[in-house]
Parts: sequence; structure tokens; C-alpha cells
Amino acid sequence: MSALSIENGSKLPWNKGKLVGQKRPLQLKEIWEIRFKLESKARVRDLALFNLAIDSKLRACDLMQLRIADLAQGNRIQSRARIIQRKTGRPVQFEISEQTRRSLESWIALRNLKPLDYVFPSRVVKSDHLSRRQYLRIVHRWVADIGLDTALYGTHTLRRTKASIIYRKTKNIRAVQLLLGHSSLESTVRYLGIDEDDALTLAEQIEV
Repeated sequence: MSALSIENGSKLPWNKGKLVGQKRPLQLKEIWEIRFKLESKARVRDLALFNLAIDSKLRACDLMQLRIADLAQGNRIQSRARIIQRKTGRPVQFEISEQTRRSLESWIALRNLKPLDYVFPSRVVKSDHLSRRQYLRIVHRWVADIGLDTALYGTHTLRRTKASIIYRKTKNIRAVQLLLGHSSLESTVRYLGIDEDDALTLAEQIEV
């Protein structure tokens, strides 16, 4: 804390000197680079976590609290899952792609996880599952491994990535709203960072 701040009896803003705001989604090239790194290093847990984070588009608090029973029936991971979001209390569904199912099944077999076990147990004795802080450190390691600036990426990077790709390809904001579990289109617009330039670009593509 500076002398000036001490004299004035005030504290420096928590975000002074830090980059704040929305974290960037990953691009397709970056997704495949991270997957290649994780596969080549046989990081089974991280690959399952990365793939599920991309597919599910869940907030960190929901992703970390998933149990095997949320995703599987018997020994098989299902192609779709449904949970109640902690933040909103609203249900949300998500798809689980074939490659994500394979990586999850490998992880479950490696750790011999049971239906009531958390999908991503913590290695810290006092915690049942990975914390959001641990998850953030893992995400930062992934992006650093492919040469990206960790200050620009966070756990919401994984939540935003597939939603952003879907929007860019389809421009279907309602579909993205449902996939993210947002209560309003306005929330989705803000979350994706859709602005006036996007709207004008869409308008320019339509002839009447």
C-alpha cells in the first residue's frame, strides 16, 4: 500500500494493476493444441476435465460438484446430462461428445470412481472435490503450455468457448441462451460480448 493511501486512510482498489473483465474464449486451433498436449503427456484427469468443461459450458461451481451419477448410467457415460445450477436454481442440459465420453471413461477406470464419487476429486485431504482455485490454476497451466497469456484466460474461458463457437457459426442467440442456462437473452448478449458491430454485420448479410 502506498504512503498516500495510508495517509488518506483508504485502500487501493483490488483490481489496480490487474487485467479485469471477460476472459477470452479459446479458438478451435487452441482447443486442439491443448488436447494434443494433454494426450501426449498422458494427463488423463486433465484431458477429461478439459473436454467436459468445453462440452458442458458449466460454471466452475457446477462443474466441480459433478458426481459420476450425474453423467453415467451404470458404467456408461450418457450423451446428455441435466443438472440444477447452483447460482440460479434453474435446470440446464448439456451434451457429452464421444471424445469426452471416452476421456471420462478412461479417467473413471483409472481412479475406480463410483456413482456417488465426485468426477474430479481433490488431491487435498481436506477437500472432497477440486476447488475453483485449483481449477483456475489448472486452466492457467493449460493456456501457458501453448504460449497464451494467463492473465487473459480463466475458468469462464472454458464456459464461453463452445457457446462462442456455436454463436459464430449459427447466430442463434436463443440456442446459446438455453445451453448456458441464462434467464434472459440480455444476459447472453452481454456474456458473449455481442455488440453493435455484430448486429450490423448480420444486417448487411440479409437482402430484402
